[in-house]
Amino acid sequence: MNILFVGDVFGSAGRHIVREHLPHVLETNSVDLLILNGENSAGGFGITPTIAEDLFDLGVHVITTGNHVWDKKEIFEYMTVPVDSHERGRRVLRPANYSANTPGYGLYQGTLPTGQQYAVINLQGRVFMSSCDDPFRKADELLDQIARESGAKVIFIDLHGEATSEKAALGWYLDGRITALIGTHTHVPTADERILPGGTAFQTDAGMSGPYNSVIGVEVEQVLQRFLTGLPGKFDAAKGNPKMCATLIGCDGATGRAHSIQRIMLGE
Repeated sequence: MNILFVGDVFGSAGRHIVREHLPHVLETNSVDLLILNGENSAGGFGITPTIAEDLFDLGVHVITTGNHVWDKKEIFEYMTVPVDSHERGRRVLRPANYSANTPGYGLYQGTLPTGQQYAVINLQGRVFMSSCDDPFRKADELLDQIARESGAKVIFIDLHGEATSEKAALGWYLDGRITALIGTHTHVPTADERILPGGTAFQTDAGMSGPYNSVIGVEVEQVLQRFLTGLPGKFDAAKGNPKMCATLIGCDGATGRAHSIQRIMLGE
């Protein structure tokens, strides 16, 4: 089976470029499972229920997020659904290693129309990030839960983190136990995609689906003023040179082992 993961969708430019290219990519690559990081899809900061619905209408199965997940408060209620629900709000994830009393969930277990079972885990790193629980131990806990509940072999993890070392370490730690671990958060696509010895696909960061005439999605002049003066100021999502960054993973649905991984970058 084929899994497509679309990297951090940033603002309206990111949503438009994904809408433009996604249908062709899905058809050309016979994609079975579509996962997308949407934490920056609302003006570069957060996600709203309306935008989540629009993304699901494109065929997305699960939306992952990260440290900006709470920037739009209206997402709270949308994500507060029963744990056994398959409603769309249940398929918007926040990092699983956040406090247990925060809205939403960090794991979704689903079944494709073919009968293929899968699981998606959202985690956040701790190095240079806001405080959260240990992603290594949380991954162990969730893999045990998946084995008990669905037995899914196809398991995808979005690790939202700053440090390349932490992402690589977790990839090696989970090698052979998950299908893929792809990083997000830095908005910079990395050229280190590979299949680890145990059959886990890995890439440090899928990159941003958004405006590349920017500083990681934000208008250049606004960021320069922050660096040059140290003064606070408003950050707006840029528009220029939008590109869709994604990662395509081929795997064996019966074993969950990955056999191929490919970077994708498409622009106007």
